[in-house]
Amino acid sequence: MQKQPSSQMCFVCGRDNPIGFHMQFFADADGTVHAEYVPRAEHQGYPGVMHGGLVTALLDELIGRTAIASDLWCMTAKLEVRFRNPVPIGVRLKLKGTITKNSGRLLEGRGELRSEDGALLAEARGTYLRIPDDQLAEYKRALDGWRVDEI
Repeated sequence: MQKQPSSQMCFVCGRDNPIGFHMQFFADADGTVHAEYVPRAEHQGYPGVMHGGLVTALLDELIGRTAIASDLWCMTAKLEVRFRNPVPIGVRLKLKGTITKNSGRLLEGRGELRSEDGALLAEARGTYLRIPDDQLAEYKRALDGWRVDEI
């Protein structure tokens, strides 16, 4: 697996974001993306359960990272999340994302979030829109801190 770059201030991966998740993502040779995360007390909605909006953020970033693994830069157009079981606080979560369809301008992907014992907690399907080249060049210039850090 190859570690993916992180930005400075992204809420999910930003290494310098003081309130972010500071997640690290890894891509397989086939483009499948993996990550692990342990939600903290400040991430809960109901006591002991991760807030659904934050679960959605994890899955959105995960599917977006499948595009980045294929050097496709996209923005979310549509995301559907299905919550299967409560996502517990303080337990290691395993995430896995894949591209399911690439039709040029649109990309479709799937992500899943599982507990350490393999139970499916949440899953998402999303449609992502390719960023136009001129806009992408501007974003990449703004990502001067986009890099792979040591683990």
